Amino acid sequence: MDIISISVLVIVIFVFLLILAITGIKIIRPYQKGLVERLGKFRHQIEPGLNLIIPFFDRVIKVDMREHVIDVPPQEVITEDNVVVAVDAIIYYEVSDAFKVVYNVKNFESAAIKLAQTNLRNVIGELELDQTLTSREKVNLKLREVLDDATDKWGVRITRVELKKIDPPRDITDAMSQQMKAERTKRAAILQAQGVKQSQILQAEGQKQSQILKAEGQAAAIKKMADADKYKLQIEAEGQALAIKTVFDAIHSGNPTPDLLTVKYLEALGTIADGKSTKIFLPFETSGILSSLGAIGEMFKKDDTKKGEEKS
Repeated sequence: MDIISISVLVIVIFVFLLILAITGIKIIRPYQKGLVERLGKFRHQIEPGLNLIIPFFDRVIKVDMREHVIDVPPQEVITEDNVVVAVDAIIYYEVSDAFKVVYNVKNFESAAIKLAQTNLRNVIGELELDQTLTSREKVNLKLREVLDDATDKWGVRITRVELKKIDPPRDITDAMSQQMKAERTKRAAILQAQGVKQSQILQAEGQKQSQILKAEGQAAAIKKMADADKYKLQIEAEGQALAIKTVFDAIHSGNPTPDLLTVKYLEALGTIADGKSTKIFLPFETSGILSSLGAIGEMFKKDDTKKGEEKS
């Protein structure tokens, strides 16, 4: 065998070994898992990193374990109150079992879209239009639960389902717009009426409080004036009592005669009459004083008689 033939053989062997090495080495990315089939039969699962397989006998199926998004095309569904609406959705899912998603379903995304469309019709068909428009979160949750249960055997976990839009017919939207406008007008009128009512209540409360405070002020003033009058009368009474006591003590300490007492009593009577009274009611105790007055009168008459006789 010549040198050329040997060189060609070496090159062929090198290329063969290179191809063998290339086909026998498989690199799995961190977000992937690999399924190894040998001669059409599942052998084992390989993890991320550098993996060796038997060339020409083993085949590696790579499965992406990241979260995926499926856009569900719009479709028309009928609500419970017989309104046709166009609905579309978005499905978020991630693979939980690489073996099941490869061997238990042929085309998962197509199957998930058909399943979502069917369940959208079922879920929205149980709701009226108003509930459908205002209960998106409820629809999303229920649809996610239904899809998650159905796809569990496919090794997939539905993480989230979102309704992109719900489009009712044009006449329905116009009617809803008018209804919303009427509702806003009604709400504005109610708020305005409540504002007027609250204002009147506050004004009435203010007037009531003002009158109460005014009355309390007047009562406090009257009480103060009454206390002042009471104090004045009390002081005057105490002064008069002290004066009477002083006079009484002075009179008794001076051993007054009945005549002097009679004269003082007459002075007191003059003060009582004050020149304005036409009648004076005297107590029973004044009988002795009157008799004394009579005696004094008789004494003055005797003196006058004696003076007359002396002159004659």
